Amino acid sequence: MLFNSYIFIFIFLPLALLGWYGLNHIGKYRLASLFLAGMSLWFYAYFNVRYLAIILGSIGANYLLSYVLARVQTKRMGLLAGIILNLGILFYFKYYDFFIENINLAFRTDFTLKHILLPLGISFFTFQQLSFIIDRALGRCEHYDFINYLTFVTFFPQLIAGPIVLYKELIPQFEDTARRSFDSASFARGVYLFVLGLSKKVLLADTFGLMANYGFAQTFSLDSVSTIFVILAYTFELYFDFSGYSDMAIGLGRMFHIELPLNFDSPYRACSIKEFWQRWHITLSRFFITYVYIPLGGSRKGKTRMLINTFVVFLLSGLWHGAAWTYVAWGAMQGLLVVWDNLGIVGIQGREEKRPSRYHIPPWLGWVFTFTLFNLSLFFFRSTSMTAAIQLFKNLFGGRYTGKLFEVAEQLDISEFYILRQAVDMIAPGFAPYLSLVLMFFLFILAFYLVFHKNAYERATYSELTSARCWGVCILLVWCVISLSQVSTFLYFNF
Repeated sequence: MLFNSYIFIFIFLPLALLGWYGLNHIGKYRLASLFLAGMSLWFYAYFNVRYLAIILGSIGANYLLSYVLARVQTKRMGLLAGIILNLGILFYFKYYDFFIENINLAFRTDFTLKHILLPLGISFFTFQQLSFIIDRALGRCEHYDFINYLTFVTFFPQLIAGPIVLYKELIPQFEDTARRSFDSASFARGVYLFVLGLSKKVLLADTFGLMANYGFAQTFSLDSVSTIFVILAYTFELYFDFSGYSDMAIGLGRMFHIELPLNFDSPYRACSIKEFWQRWHITLSRFFITYVYIPLGGSRKGKTRMLINTFVVFLLSGLWHGAAWTYVAWGAMQGLLVVWDNLGIVGIQGREEKRPSRYHIPPWLGWVFTFTLFNLSLFFFRSTSMTAAIQLFKNLFGGRYTGKLFEVAEQLDISEFYILRQAVDMIAPGFAPYLSLVLMFFLFILAFYLVFHKNAYERATYSELTSARCWGVCILLVWCVISLSQVSTFLYFNF
């Protein structure tokens, strides 16, 4: 079930809220948790009912292992079993065919591919449970009641695409009876944030996606100028899509009086790649730092080891996003850029740094380098093959202009612009080919404005809920609901 769908907004969400608060109001706390878990499983099974067996099997196996860990003295075997269990499930469903393909290529074998359907959200709920089992084995947390554990894993706002929530952030909230009563302030700000996230997805991400999808389908015919605008379109599509999902997830959590962690903090404002990764997909970075980087030695074993550990983390992050060499290349590029930042050769003027830098550049120039390099890395991230990614670099630096940009801009044939197009066709038909370019430039200006001002989380958390803002949210919600006929899935559903 999609957040941006009629069935979710008008049927599922009202039923879930009524059941949750209704059962809690009469003191049926365990039944309320079970109800919420059941609704979350319906939400998950709506995509494909066969996914239920996978997620329930994973939950059952991890909970059983947690139970065993509570009754044995030696935790090392439990730790190893938990890692093998969760990574084994993830490997089979997500990486098996990729592994076999490369074995066949390297050794000229002919092993049969299974063409396994990737279960939705498996990367997210596997990491969530893996963090719990690791901490159980290391004695950092206790064994919880099954219903609380089930609700922790399946809580539908964060189930499909994060944020990746830790047990200590969610289970104590479910155990706190004060959070089971309706809170009008939390609910209002949750609605506000949900609508802002929904508008980012429906009105912005999906619009930029029209240009990005067309451009990447035309990889070998793009010129230099059109390549720049296609990758910019994808950059904004990716950000508004994923951060929009995170905003909706956090907003939904607040409607249930549950706080989910921040996942995006205006990453396109970052002036260095290191800062960028402190702002982008924050909960994934936190997972890798806590459960990979620090166990590898972190920065405790010297600078060289620290740089190697950093690079390994980004390689794994790239592979986490997908079973393809393009993702590995993207992760390697990000890793090298962060390693460069950690070397401390270049610093940003006016910023405190742990190590003195040999050279300093102004923040605006740091932003230009950071934003440009991230865009270039997305050639790998979005392309279907390494060949296509390399072709995009050739297009960019080829210096050709064939007018392909007009075709890219013409993909903005959306209902919001219909009346304007008709008016231009009647009044100044000669200007019609340029109208799409004007609209495209307007969208990019709007996107840059939005990423450099208060983000949705800041607005919904700290801004006063004036009548003007409330009316604005109502207008956005109606606009989004009207646009739901063009519903699309979220990009991170593929990861």
